[in-house]
Amino acid sequence: MLLTGMNIPDMSLPRVVIVGGGFAGLSVARALSGTKFQVVLLDKHNYHTFQPLLYQVATAGLEPDAIAFPIRKIFKKHQNFFFRMTEVKSVSPEKNTLHTSIGSLVYDHLIIASGSKTNYFGIAGMEEQSMSMKSIPEALNLRSLILQNFERALLSSELEKQRSLMSFVIIGAGPTGVELAGALGELKTHVLAKDYPDLDLRKMQIHLIEAAPRVLAPMDPVSSAKAAQYLKELNVNIWVDTTVKDVKGNKVYTNSDKVFETDNIIWTAGVIGAAIDGLDDALTKPNRIEVNEYNQVKGHTNIYALGDVAQMNTPSTPKGHPMLAQVAIQQGNLLAKNLTNATLGKPLKAFKYNDLGSMATIGRNRAVVELPKFKFQGLFAWYVWMFVHLVSLVGFRNRVIVLINWIWNYVNYDRGIRLIIRPFKREIPNGNE
Repeated sequence: MLLTGMNIPDMSLPRVVIVGGGFAGLSVARALSGTKFQVVLLDKHNYHTFQPLLYQVATAGLEPDAIAFPIRKIFKKHQNFFFRMTEVKSVSPEKNTLHTSIGSLVYDHLIIASGSKTNYFGIAGMEEQSMSMKSIPEALNLRSLILQNFERALLSSELEKQRSLMSFVIIGAGPTGVELAGALGELKTHVLAKDYPDLDLRKMQIHLIEAAPRVLAPMDPVSSAKAAQYLKELNVNIWVDTTVKDVKGNKVYTNSDKVFETDNIIWTAGVIGAAIDGLDDALTKPNRIEVNEYNQVKGHTNIYALGDVAQMNTPSTPKGHPMLAQVAIQQGNLLAKNLTNATLGKPLKAFKYNDLGSMATIGRNRAVVELPKFKFQGLFAWYVWMFVHLVSLVGFRNRVIVLINWIWNYVNYDRGIRLIIRPFKREIPNGNE
């Protein structure tokens, strides 16, 4: 059999190349594999990450293998499917060619599902001094930093330095920021006080900074108010209508002239599309790729963009759809159907987002859930949140591991994975930590 770029067999089937193994890429690859297409999936990791639970890896609630699943294992029974681990560099649309770190590949259809990346909004010092949480390596770095700083606090005789090592500033009070703040609040109350009995945990302060007037701003005000109440019960300090102007060393400067001093700066405030080079004419201001109602990239008929990296402007979504997993999954499933219909000469179906709701958890027995027809908070919402996240995980083993960990943590008021496996060392220009 003739092999082409990346040792992909040259077949008579149309080749669909998918960039990204996130929710969007996975959904379209699953729907197309074994059909009348050759499917090639490219990703810089060999696993799919369940990003909604990254904060639990960062706060020692779960190990990485509980929220990651090997891509090759997902598709081991699928025909005409090929996976290559690589970093995509650019695309040459006029040649129908994708360029990667391991070579180039010709495609018939290209699907860009490369997701999003952290957006620091140009705040001076933020990228260098803060920790983000977009991937498993970043979540592990944050876990190591938290534990390392508490070990350092034990050795410090300076009260101000101790306070800085033990305190946290989380910037961004969306679902990730709120859930992370709640998890840290529980760590302080139930875990760290036992691990470090010779430290005064009253010095540990958790600050949640939000530029909007309330936490969880996209959600209903009732849900927002309830989330704020839960956070305060966990001794989280909430600072709304507050923006960060500058970061210098371990000091965070805000528009209210309040200065926070901490060795744990965590950024959860924003993302932009992770677009690839070669589609400059279709790029929008937040680095997303403009697409039509069929997810076709502006100016192209055989290139598509899905999920976080795609911006579909409609009368109801003038700024594009929210960067949510459900948007990515629904777009991926519909595109697979449209590609199949196109080969059969059937009309394409325009994408219409079916909003299934949103939710956030703030520690044990506390959550807020908004469904299309119902809004509720508290213990039942927490059960719903757990159920939705469990069934959404890829793989039965992962669901079992996560469930067992949650039960153990709930019964024992414990986080059993407080391990510094890979010590974190921040790299700065002068080469010092």
